Amino acid sequence: MRKFAPVLIIVGILAVIGFWYVGIKNGAIRENQAVGKEWGNVETAYQRRNDLIGNLVKTVKGAADFEKGTLTAVIEARAKATQVTIDPTNVTPEQLAQFNQAQGGVSSALSRLLVTVEQYPDLKANANFLKLQDELASTENQILTARTRFNESVQSYNNYILKIPNSWFLSEYKEKPFFDAVAGAEKPVDVEFNFDK
Repeated sequence: MRKFAPVLIIVGILAVIGFWYVGIKNGAIRENQAVGKEWGNVETAYQRRNDLIGNLVKTVKGAADFEKGTLTAVIEARAKATQVTIDPTNVTPEQLAQFNQAQGGVSSALSRLLVTVEQYPDLKANANFLKLQDELASTENQILTARTRFNESVQSYNNYILKIPNSWFLSEYKEKPFFDAVAGAEKPVDVEFNFDK
């Protein structure tokens, strides 16, 4: 029995190392899947906004003699935003920036649409329009929450794959970029109240 003791010790050590290695790999898979899930939530929130914008544009078209250029800008921005897709398992900073830029275009066009609507008192009182406006505001909050949770899952994933000793065994896993604010988001929004109407 004594002559087998060194072999048993070596087999035991190898088994412990094997289980440890499998645990690290499984943890990386779990973290990667969490990022993918949160990215799906981001896309779902943006898709909801795009769906609402279609309904908003139809409501505005039907209720007002509206500035065609503003509606066209919203429709085009929405179309561009829906064309940008990202694979969360292979996301790059460039892809995320392109997605963010496309969604920023939608936000900008939508803001111009809502400002222009102020010139149409009948539209502002339209129940369908008011409901859509409330839903858009709610959706913007959902987008913010989804983006925040995505960044939290990216942080957890990056921490997991970059810390030592995990990084020694996870070279096939690459660091993922965070969702940054849209360019110009740091500037304050001009709010004007026109009491002369």
